[in-house]
This record gives sequence, structure tokens and C-alpha cells, in this order.
Amino acid sequence: MKPINDGHVAKPGLAVVEVAAADDETAFAVQELLATRCAIAPADRTTHEPGVRLRCYLDMQQPPEA
Repeated sequence: MKPINDGHVAKPGLAVVEVAAADDETAFAVQELLATRCAIAPADRTTHEPGVRLRCYLDMQQPPEA
């Protein structure tokens, strides 16, 4: 995965979440759970390094998409 840079968290309410899980299904389920709480820029794929990793970007100032 590419490094997280200052622009990803440049203002209050922005966050980067990296999920580590045993399988893709679990990682995407966590992402879906986060999407019910705030606006996210979702990941469309995972990496395997070791285990499954997924990174998504949150904007807690914006409501989730309907």
C-alpha cells in the first residue's frame, strides 16, 4: 500500500482507516459498517501482506451516502 500522506488527514474530521482481517469478506464487511456511519472513499480491492489489508478514507463531517 502507498504511504498515508498529510493531505489525507489535512483537516479535522478526515481519517484513514486500515483494516487487517483474515479474509476479503471480513475486510469489506468492516468497510460497509463504516459507510453506514460517515462518508467514505471506499476501497475496491484488498492487498495480501500478510493477511488481508484494506484502506479506506473517511470524512466524518459528511453524512453517509444514501
